[in-house]
Amino acid sequence: MIEANYAGTMLAVQNLSKKFGKHMAVDRLNFSLHSGEVVGLLGPNGAGKSTLIKCIVGLLRPTNGEILINGHIRGSRAARQTSAYVPEIPQLYDMLTVWQHLQFITGAYEVKQWEEKAEELLKMFEIWDKKDEFTKALSKGMRQKLSLCCGVVSNAQMLFLDEPMVGLDPKAIKNLKNLIQELKDEGKTLFISTHLLDPIETVCNRVIVLKKGKIIAQGSLEDLRHQLGEENASLEEVFLEVTADD
Repeated sequence: MIEANYAGTMLAVQNLSKKFGKHMAVDRLNFSLHSGEVVGLLGPNGAGKSTLIKCIVGLLRPTNGEILINGHIRGSRAARQTSAYVPEIPQLYDMLTVWQHLQFITGAYEVKQWEEKAEELLKMFEIWDKKDEFTKALSKGMRQKLSLCCGVVSNAQMLFLDEPMVGLDPKAIKNLKNLIQELKDEGKTLFISTHLLDPIETVCNRVIVLKKGKIIAQGSLEDLRHQLGEENASLEEVFLEVTADD
């Protein structure tokens, strides 16, 4: 059993598996994230990244294994209050306005004095002028920006971001990178699934690389460079090397 009171551990995953029929999408994974870390979850298409995150946040039931978020059982009210999830495809209510979404989220997380932060986020992602519009009228990129704002305004100690840069324009990606750094400086823990490697290379403390549901590499970029004997390799070059077929 996972030790629930391990100091500084925001996420603990032990022997986690998820099977769909005969297909093992996630295969006996073991890892942990510590308070204040930004960890990138990388892998080719079909590696199991989204399945893993959905198991952690409670959208899928694991076949086996244990998951604790800040010492709380995954799916419990305490775990949900501690963490926020930004899905790859925004899950928004068409008949709520942009501002009403932020009101709803801050109410659910019992966040006080949130309006100034909400305004700052909407202006950062250039959707402040849309604050009174219904979300059904928003473009795909604007919906993604609002979903990110909802995740951050929750003030959760841990954020799970699944492909957060999909649909964003280059300026928004740059702003998101800066926001991730700000959250890191505040001591928040972030677990980011992405196939866009350049924007996260400088903000991640370390990465976990999945392939066919298994962890094939993990560590800081410096650690992985050393293991490969490529001291000047970029994150993209490291990723391509470790995921190459034998």
